[in-house]
Amino acid sequence: MSAKKNLLFIMSLTLFISNIIYIPRATAKAALSIDSKTAVLIENNSGRILYEKNKDKEMIPASITKIMTLNLIFDALSSKKIKLTDEVTTSEYAASMGGSQVFLEPGEAQNVETMIKCISIASANDAAVSMAEFVAGSETEFVKLMNQKAQKLGMKHTHFKNCNGLDDSISSGHFSSAYDVALMSRELITKHPEISKYSTTWMDKITHKTKKGEKEFGLTNTNKLIRTYTGITGLKTGSTSKAKYCLSATASRNGISLTAVVMASPDPKKRFNEAASLLDYGFSLCRNYSEKTSKVLPSKIKIAGGRKKYLSSYTKSNFKYILIKNESSEKISRKVYLKKDLTAPVKKGENIGKITYFLNDTKIDDIPIYASESVNRATYLDYILKSFKKLVFSTYAA
Repeated sequence: MSAKKNLLFIMSLTLFISNIIYIPRATAKAALSIDSKTAVLIENNSGRILYEKNKDKEMIPASITKIMTLNLIFDALSSKKIKLTDEVTTSEYAASMGGSQVFLEPGEAQNVETMIKCISIASANDAAVSMAEFVAGSETEFVKLMNQKAQKLGMKHTHFKNCNGLDDSISSGHFSSAYDVALMSRELITKHPEISKYSTTWMDKITHKTKKGEKEFGLTNTNKLIRTYTGITGLKTGSTSKAKYCLSATASRNGISLTAVVMASPDPKKRFNEAASLLDYGFSLCRNYSEKTSKVLPSKIKIAGGRKKYLSSYTKSNFKYILIKNESSEKISRKVYLKKDLTAPVKKGENIGKITYFLNDTKIDDIPIYASESVNRATYLDYILKSFKKLVFSTYAA
């Protein structure tokens, strides 16, 4: 057999074997390997942990501290305590911050939205302190609020000493853990999703207006994933010589929202690669399941002592759940619980019960049921009229 025929025979045999035998591809997902000292991945809907490595180890958080600062700023916006258009004047103290900054000058005024841009995009320490003073009167009072919020969120391995993360030693009393960072990240991205408008902006600029005149200053985002990762929603980087490289990355795809945190990564590129790997891993595990609660609600609910015998109802949201790994939607069940002895009067919008959802007999969610109409208490006249109608109806029926 000639060399040419031999080559053709080998090529044909290879093609035949490749069609009947599965050969693992180089693109197949490799085992998850994280070199960062601590890391965690959570699913934001339920808060469930999908991956962890030393998740509760107390670490130097550096500028990811500002995630809590942004939480309090957006809380103040939500409560109408402050507005995006409010002018914030930079103090001598705020202007003296080192590290990452936008070089605000003492007496310089910028509105709240501009300050949020500076914090979210450029990780500006001077803007963070300016906002802390604006919201709480001083950074000291603002830090008290930060620690109160941390306790409320169940952050058991966190204590703040400042609003920007410039303290770079745990002994100073400024520390957090990967899991705690994930908790405050989840709070920010779910309660205040508008943060993504700022945290996913790659480049922007501000205009300094001082006695020296006006000067533009460019802002470039420190989170490189916003240019490379599909579905990225934020969130914050941090680094000092002692903290090494930290990142809290949030992303959403097909209704699935995740937070990946890496701390003390050995180099800046690795923190982005590892956060992306964690997010990829999370999305490979999760499936979105939803159900319209209108299919579960009773068509009419009996009510005693009212001008009507029955009441209609509604819910404010449908049931949504993220199935993880081998969890099956076939194992989801639901029960409707109504208030016992429901009696008039009932006001429109009043809570009258709940739909409880279970997965493998474990409760996973409660969705409140509300009255869709008001039902007044029946009066003596109403009872007389009802009796009269019955009498008339029975007479004609006879």
